[in-house]
Amino acid sequence: MKPNYINKQNGFTLVEMAVVLAIVALLLGGLLPTISGQIEQQRRNETRKYLDEVRDALLGYAIANKHLPCPDSNNDGVAEATCTTAASQIGTLPYIDLGITNKDAYGNALIYAVTKEFADSTTHFTLSTTGTINTMRVCTTAACAANLTNNAVAVIVSRGANWATASSADEAENTDGDTDFVSHDLVQNGYDDLVIWLSPNILFNRMVTAGQLP
Repeated sequence: MKPNYINKQNGFTLVEMAVVLAIVALLLGGLLPTISGQIEQQRRNETRKYLDEVRDALLGYAIANKHLPCPDSNNDGVAEATCTTAASQIGTLPYIDLGITNKDAYGNALIYAVTKEFADSTTHFTLSTTGTINTMRVCTTAACAANLTNNAVAVIVSRGANWATASSADEAENTDGDTDFVSHDLVQNGYDDLVIWLSPNILFNRMVTAGQLP
C-alpha cells in the first residue's frame, strides 16, 4: 500500500497572529509618545522662529513708518488706523501690513499688544517717549509678583497647542484683554504659550541705526 501523505498548509495560526498583533501594538504604544513629543517640539521651534520673524517685521515697519502698527481688531490682517484706548491696544497681529504669514505652526493667529504712544501715526515717537510704556508688563506668573519686563512697547503671544482653552491662570492672563502677560517654561498638559516682547531700547537702537531717530 502506498503511504497516505497529508498536505500541510504553511501559515500563521490565529494564536500566532494575535501574538504578533499584540507585539506590534506594544511597540506602537511605546513609539507614539516619542513621535508626538517630537512633533510638538518641532512646532514649538517653528513657532519660535516665526515669532522672531514677527519681531524683525515690527522693527522694519517702525523704521519705514516711524511708528509701530496698531493691532488688528477684526481678523482681516490689517492694522486699525488708531489705537488710543486701552482696549484697542490689544488684538491680533496685522500680518498683511507686516508682510508675513498669518499663523503660527499651530495654525493660529498671534495675539499682539502695543503701547499706544509707539503706534501713534500722527506724532511719531521720539527717544524721550514714555507715556504709558510702564503699563505693558511680562511676568513669570499671573500674579505678576516678578516681572521679566515692565516697559515693553509691544508683546506678541502664540497660544500653543491648547489654543482653544486657557488651561491655567497664567494662560488666562494672556487672553484677558489687559496689558499684563505671562511667560515661562512649558508645563506638561498645562501652560504652553510662547511669548516675546519688544523693548524700547532695542526699538530706539534700530531706529537710530537706520537714521530715523533722533
